[in-house]
Amino acid sequence: MSTVTPAKKPTRIQLRNRTRILDAALEIFSQHGYRGATLDQIAAASGLSKPNILYYFDGKEDIHVTLLNQLMDAWLAPLREIDPNGDPLEEILRYVHRKLEMSREFPRESRLFANEILQGAPRIAPHLESGLKSLVDETSILISGWIAEGRLAPVDPRHLLFSIWATTQHYADFDAQVRVLMEDRPVHEGAGQYLDTLYRRLLKP
Repeated sequence: MSTVTPAKKPTRIQLRNRTRILDAALEIFSQHGYRGATLDQIAAASGLSKPNILYYFDGKEDIHVTLLNQLMDAWLAPLREIDPNGDPLEEILRYVHRKLEMSREFPRESRLFANEILQGAPRIAPHLESGLKSLVDETSILISGWIAEGRLAPVDPRHLLFSIWATTQHYADFDAQVRVLMEDRPVHEGAGQYLDTLYRRLLKP
């Protein structure tokens, strides 16, 4: 009778090194994109040797896919948290504000995702077709139901989500441009007020 040996739990050093590698890779990928990034750059940014990097990951693509998978889980969480039993307008506005907060808190992750999509999503396409599409389908059905009940103004649910993503992630993906054009004015505070007014007027029945 054969027994399966359970996988060893990673040590604290191993977990710390993986975190260092992923954080360094996030910085490199968000600056240079997938094609422009190299393992040598990631090694230098992490303070680990290239062979050490390859002990934890199979290569650049493995690191990139790991980051994208982590990002998708975090990116989709606020959409999953929309409460079907809540006030429709307030639930969508809460989602808008959370996406704007994420653009401030996670600008590198936003640029990583944008770069992947601009390249045709070669490494994250399966995740888009499964996790993202099914969640957007469910959310669209929910929003359509609220509209049918007269609790929201008529809009196309999918285009509404596209607009929310565009107007919130813009502040991360085009951060350099935004900072120049806004000069010394508070960016995210003003953006929050503007987007709240925009979507409240659009969606109020």
